[in-house]
Amino acid sequence: MSPGPALAILDYGMGNLRSVEKAFERVGAEPVITSDSQTISGADGLILPGVGAFPRAMSRIREAGLDRAIDDAVSRGVPLLGICLGLQLLFESSTEQGGADGLGLLEGEVVEIPAGGRKVPHIGWAAVTWERPSALTEGLRPGEPFYFVHSFVVDPAPDYLIGTAGYGGRFACVAGRGNIFGVQFHPEKSSAAGLRMLENFARICDEAEGAK
Repeated sequence: MSPGPALAILDYGMGNLRSVEKAFERVGAEPVITSDSQTISGADGLILPGVGAFPRAMSRIREAGLDRAIDDAVSRGVPLLGICLGLQLLFESSTEQGGADGLGLLEGEVVEIPAGGRKVPHIGWAAVTWERPSALTEGLRPGEPFYFVHSFVVDPAPDYLIGTAGYGGRFACVAGRGNIFGVQFHPEKSSAAGLRMLENFARICDEAEGAK
């Protein structure tokens, strides 16, 4: 049996990285938690997790030089998956805590969740509707539930929208283009459906590596 793809889980001091690492191990990938530029450069895929505030996360990412490492990898066709705050960081900017610029890999802004008077943060399971086909969602049923913990959401350019969920109003929860993907929920905490999505991402990384 051939080894799974080598995945770099980017460590900038924010997020439960070990749970993401264990989930990828379960689907046959070979993940490593790292902020080392050489390790990142040699990876078959990158995962950008995150929990906390957008401005602080971007400061940590820039201090560690991870913004440059991400740009370099993505430009070479290496697949990237943002999880929770990691999805939001892929976008151009956020309104959180007075605002901050993001990585700018996807067009759009991060705004407060349209909760319609419901309690914020949104915590719990919600059904996800697939708005268009994607290799990331292959084999997943329409209305599949995933686990969310968040107060902000992305407002992507329409071409980048892959999945939506509802909490008060509808909001984007899966977005991407080319080799860049992001999800607002936590696939590592989303039972069999979440593992299927991580398995799909590992396969995307394998195929991208094989195409080089």
